[in-house]
Amino acid sequence: MKPDQLSLTFSALADPTRRAIVARLALGEATVSQLAEPFEMSFPAVSKHLKVLERAGLVERGREAQFRPRRLTPEPLRDLASWLESYRQFWDAKLDSLDTYLKEIQKKDI
Repeated sequence: MKPDQLSLTFSALADPTRRAIVARLALGEATVSQLAEPFEMSFPAVSKHLKVLERAGLVERGREAQFRPRRLTPEPLRDLASWLESYRQFWDAKLDSLDTYLKEIQKKDI
């Protein structure tokens, strides 16, 4: 994965409205009007959020008759999870070391 794609994904997910849209699309396809329902914003505002998500590759438009439902595209999220996994392993190792150290200290205090 190119670093700029990762930056696009992080940038798109930095906004809570866009994260909510992604969460809704994880349940299945939805039209712009369905995605706009829980928000107090205009359709153009929701469309702007969708465009950011589309540019990041997180969302794509379907083509069903006159409807253009949006659907989640999982690849950028998989790439993001993979990138984060290396850091999870790092922190797990650090936390395991800390746990071992704390147990040693507790033994000395007894």
